[in-house]
Amino acid sequence: MNLLSAYNRSSLLQKLSSHEFDLLVIGGGITGAGIALDAASRGFKTALVEKQDFAAGTSSRSTKLIHGGLRYLRQGEIALVREVSRERAIVYRNAPHLLVPEKILLPLIKNGDYGKFETSLGLWFYDMVAGVKKEERKKMLPIEQTLKSEPLLRKEILVGGCLFTEYRTDDARLTIEIIKTAVKYGAACINYCEVKDFIYENEVVSGVECDDLLSVDKNSSPAQNIFIIKAKQIINAAGPWVDKIRNNDTAHTLTPTRYSEQEKRLHLTKGVHLVVNHEKFPVKQAIYFPALTVGKDFANTRMIFAIPRGKATYIGTTDTDYNGSLENPVTNKQDADYLLNSVNYMFPAVKLSLPDVVSSWAGIRPLIHQKGKTPSEISRKDEIFISKSGLISIGGGKLTGYRKMAQRVVDIVNRNLHNSFGFPKVKCKTENIIINGGEIEEVTNYIQQVFEKINTYGLGHYQAEYLVRNYGLQCDFILEKFLELFNNQLSINNNQLIASRLDRDFAAAQLARAELWFTVNHESVFRLQDFFIRRTAMLYFDIQSMEKLLEPLLEDMKNYFGWTENESKSENVQIRKIIRNAIVFPN
Repeated sequence: MNLLSAYNRSSLLQKLSSHEFDLLVIGGGITGAGIALDAASRGFKTALVEKQDFAAGTSSRSTKLIHGGLRYLRQGEIALVREVSRERAIVYRNAPHLLVPEKILLPLIKNGDYGKFETSLGLWFYDMVAGVKKEERKKMLPIEQTLKSEPLLRKEILVGGCLFTEYRTDDARLTIEIIKTAVKYGAACINYCEVKDFIYENEVVSGVECDDLLSVDKNSSPAQNIFIIKAKQIINAAGPWVDKIRNNDTAHTLTPTRYSEQEKRLHLTKGVHLVVNHEKFPVKQAIYFPALTVGKDFANTRMIFAIPRGKATYIGTTDTDYNGSLENPVTNKQDADYLLNSVNYMFPAVKLSLPDVVSSWAGIRPLIHQKGKTPSEISRKDEIFISKSGLISIGGGKLTGYRKMAQRVVDIVNRNLHNSFGFPKVKCKTENIIINGGEIEEVTNYIQQVFEKINTYGLGHYQAEYLVRNYGLQCDFILEKFLELFNNQLSINNNQLIASRLDRDFAAAQLARAELWFTVNHESVFRLQDFFIRRTAMLYFDIQSMEKLLEPLLEDMKNYFGWTENESKSENVQIRKIIRNAIVFPN
């Protein structure tokens, strides 16, 4: 039985409430997903609960790069750079459909932080510690070649440039595919299920009270939606919510007025990204440039990415202290102006303004607090906290390092289970586990195969690459459903047969409906926002198509879940509010 099918949620809830697990993971972001996969692949009975949708927090709101972090090398964090740089190669090998090698241009400017010699030496060291493939190693460029690589750059401040390679990804898709891989190994993973309280035996945490937020039985009382999950070990991997979860543990007193200098806590910072149409900001490759404005000192400036992706170019990020809503961080006008002003200075012909922004997102970094350091100075290293009750919490870290973070946590769990229950010691296996959908011999060839299948229906290479980069080998299921929906619609509208076959919008709508069907049946999609944000990223990178698809997909969701008219209207209001938050920037 596929327990990630939305239709099998009752069976999943039954499994969670009727078994004792070896470990329970709280948090369905990249860290929790990685822990679930590591634990399940070692043979431990594993459960995971997420109070929102999978990856709804930080893990769908990053810069969407699997990268080593060049700036961390400049901060002296060599061990961090070495680890995450090596992890890049492992993630690329295990999920080739989800990672795209991305040439990044670093412009070198007069009186800037990155001098020619320092940059050349730093990137040489970066290539060596990361084991970068020869064809992907850095290449220093004179001014002329730098401008040839990107003619839009401000010429008078350039002294040269450098090309290096990182990997672009979709953070939310990577998370859901890791969760699906964990489920293949026996993990029970559920979204929209909130941990309300801990359960203890002899002052040791032994379970949690959970609230099914989707209320399977619409006629049940709130109390009937509460159930208990028992587990020998509990892992708190809740990202920005880590300290809130720790506060619920009776062995902790992590209220804001009770932190001691010795007790580690989170330091939350916000990072925002803006999306514009690629034709408005037509960079030829990704650019990593300093946030410069007229009259400002060029040294000690934060670095910003501008990254082309399909029809769009996205720009980010910021790094500011944050104490607002954890569930709904928003991009304000100050955030947007900072990024737009930086782009307009470095690329003077572009002249971006707020009306050019077609979408945006804001995310929260759950960093480990370091006294006296600014947000950009705080280390991105992860840290593990173990309370007196046995609750294990992990904070900090980077998207790229999720697998090693998971390994460190599960090693602790394994040792505890060995010492307390006689479990065998089992080594981590995830270095060689192919992530779901990544069982492809050659991604480029598979994209061509998908293109040949959909080209007959007026769809192009863009759609083929999008499908493969999102779903990998699972495209076959989606295309089979697409043909069924396409032909069904033609039979209904037989008099429009010829026109429909030539209508790209018609074919695109049927393809999106096939994607929705797949994600409902295989990826626990229960809301339109799950689909438009975290399964397809359409809200960010193809918002124009999203507007066209709202009505037909809302109708499908209504049919899939038996929504009433009022429920459908409520869903419509909610998704339009989300669209508005992505394009309207409060002061």
